[in-house]
Amino acid sequence: MKIFVTGISTDVGKTVASAIIAQALSADYWKPVQAGDLDNTDSDKVRAWTTNVRINDEAYRLKTPASPHLAAQIDGVKIALDQIHRPETEGHLVIEGAGGLLVPLNDKQTIADLLQPGFKVIVVSRHYLGSINHTLLTLEALHSRGVPAAGIVFNGDPNPASEQAILERFPIPVVGRILPEGVISKEIVLRYADEFKSALLKLDDGKN
Repeated sequence: MKIFVTGISTDVGKTVASAIIAQALSADYWKPVQAGDLDNTDSDKVRAWTTNVRINDEAYRLKTPASPHLAAQIDGVKIALDQIHRPETEGHLVIEGAGGLLVPLNDKQTIADLLQPGFKVIVVSRHYLGSINHTLLTLEALHSRGVPAAGIVFNGDPNPASEQAILERFPIPVVGRILPEGVISKEIVLRYADEFKSALLKLDDGKN
């Protein structure tokens, strides 16, 4: 199973969710494009938070903390999709996007263009003013590309009104909820992994 984790915006909890999902499935983890924070990348964080998860190298490691297309321009490189090769693995693979689904990679392509047939896309939604709109736009963008979301992870305290508004329009499985935590640790990730595992396994149709 190839799981692509995207978010409704930046800083919504994609990396924590990716670590939890990878831990739950004993999956490989891959961040195709890292922009900024090269001393403590998302791959480094997932490595620190998990056990029995193989971390694959990024296709692009950009110095500037910005949208990938801008970071690449500043770094003097151009992101090309034909240079982004999915790691080979016999098990599950968790792929973490950068920012939201329509974040530009170059002058023509976005994170959405990394999606491939058969990917199970999980959307991470964090509650804030405007998050309903951002979540529905993300789900609509996936639907319009013929890659409907396989599930959603809610990050933050429960917000029944917001969640109902989202799920009434897109009735997709809720993979789990990440409550506000202090410092993320292996113990915290393992606890959530145990909670998420059953819902994640239900997404596997045995084809990928």
